[in-house]
Amino acid sequence: MRRALDAFYRLGGALSAFCLTLIMVLIVAQVLGRVLDELLGWVGFNALGLTVPGLAELASFLLLGATFFGLAYTFWQGGHIRVTLVLQYLPKPFHRVMDMAVTLIAAAITGFAVWHSTRLALDSYDFGDLSIGMVPVPLWIPQAVMTLGLLWLLIALLDALFSLATGRITQLTNEAPQE
Repeated sequence: MRRALDAFYRLGGALSAFCLTLIMVLIVAQVLGRVLDELLGWVGFNALGLTVPGLAELASFLLLGATFFGLAYTFWQGGHIRVTLVLQYLPKPFHRVMDMAVTLIAAAITGFAVWHSTRLALDSYDFGDLSIGMVPVPLWIPQAVMTLGLLWLLIALLDALFSLATGRITQLTNEAPQE
């Protein structure tokens, strides 16, 4: 089970990296298209108008994917910012209890966000909402990506809570859990 969950989190990280790579490819294509159009103008030819329609909007949707797909992977790798100010003043035996309490609260908040973002995506699907811009994108698609990323994070939080409760890990740190 542990290997499957770790692979699941790595898949989220890979999807996040893929979204960032697509943003880079789109921006490079846009820049190269403009450079080529400019060069054609200098030598007396008409510009080809090589642009990526709705680039800003597409990049923003891909950034949403990169952000939300990467949440669980980043959490499990210890990449999220943790405020340990309170922990340093508590006795060591309370660190695990505090980690469990904070993880439970984070899971509850994330579960709340999953529920409501699911409802939002379903409403957008039912009403046929489209983004405004050059490329009309059905809004349920980026909203579903956001929901999936939040669900991924919820699974990671519940995994961490279970691992803390069973003693498989003794505390959450800013480093990846060691097996």
